[in-house]
Amino acid sequence: MSRELAEQVITALKHHQLSLRAVESCTGGMVFAALTDISGASAVLDRGYITYSNQAKIELVSVSEDTLSQYGAVSEQTAGEMATGGLKDCAVRGICVAVTGIAGPSGGSAEKPVGLVHIATALNLCDGSQGQLYHQRHIFSGDRQQIRGAAQHAALTQLMTAMASI
Repeated sequence: MSRELAEQVITALKHHQLSLRAVESCTGGMVFAALTDISGASAVLDRGYITYSNQAKIELVSVSEDTLSQYGAVSEQTAGEMATGGLKDCAVRGICVAVTGIAGPSGGSAEKPVGLVHIATALNLCDGSQGQLYHQRHIFSGDRQQIRGAAQHAALTQLMTAMASI
């Protein structure tokens, strides 16, 4: 994980006056932890959710049971609902990044291999617009820790991309 990238995210959040929320599954809080390592992060970090189970995704960030049933926990649709659900009740300019994937070494299939990670980022600019939803599908290689680290880095990178569009 690049400390420099985490610093860039914090700086961009401050510049755009955005509050960050994170909804993490396979990364288990690694994205939020990387950002809390940066001095001054408390000015822009709001909250993080660890939604490892499907039930947590449903209860904490309003992922639809139908979405989970139809597409599974590791899907573009679920990642998108995690990101938008993470912004529910957000009354300030906010951004939410969501990560869901299969870190392995077990749990993969031909359709959804180990290393598959979906990352989504949603914006709430409090201007009446719905905001844009960004999504990326990745297949990372390596062991469990390498996959989780790559997902953390990709999530921070996606945050920078989303904020560049504002």
